[in-house]
Formats: sequence, structure tokens, C-alpha cells
Amino acid sequence: MLKNTPVTVLVIEDDAFLQRAYQAKFKKEGFIVVAATDGESGLKLAREGKPNIILLDLMLPKISGFDVLEALMKDKATADVPVIILSNLGQESDRVRGTDLGAKEYIVKANSSLDEIVKKVRKYAASS
Repeated sequence: MLKNTPVTVLVIEDDAFLQRAYQAKFKKEGFIVVAATDGESGLKLAREGKPNIILLDLMLPKISGFDVLEALMKDKATADVPVIILSNLGQESDRVRGTDLGAKEYIVKANSSLDEIVKKVRKYAASS
């Protein structure tokens, strides 16, 4: 990726408040933000727009985050897009399942600031 090319972040999050907060923060930081409020539309946007990185909630309408992640990793067009799970499911079994399915990171929303999330996105977007 070229140094000055804007990074496109796909945020798949059904909570309207968090969705707006992520969009505002990432836009302020110079990212292009694409948003989906359910798993089905998130998967469609990922396949159509090939974002540089995906932030994925797990508890989503229509298709769960785990199922979205599995579909992304099986699809040659999206398998190389880094995915960071952002969830309030903090159980170890959920973390293991997410990373086993291919997520680069598993972040518990309640334990992380927006600045920390931006830092993680920069880390993985730079290597994509």
C-alpha cells in the first residue's frame, strides 16, 4: 500500500451509537469508513469494496460475526483482508474461536479506547 493512500475501514457494528463513534474517530484520523449494521450487508460490502481492514462485531442481526468471519476467510477475494473482532463477548472460548477462524485481533470493546483501536487498525492496515 502506498504511503499516502487512504485506508478503507469496514465497520460491521449493529449498535448505532458505537457505529457513529467509530465512523467519526476513523474519519477524523484520515481513514475512509464504510459501515454495515448487520452481518449480511457487512459481508456484501466486504466482497464488493475490498476494504483494507474490517472491524467486526460478533453479535449481529441476520448473520453472526463468527459466520461472517468464516465466510470472509473462505472467500479468495477477502481471505487476505485483516479482521479485528470488536466484541463485548470476553470469554476465552470466544477469543479462541475468533482467532482460530482467522481474526488478527480480538478486542473487548468495554476494555479498549478508540485510540487503542485506531492504533491496532493502523498496525494491520499498514501490513495489508
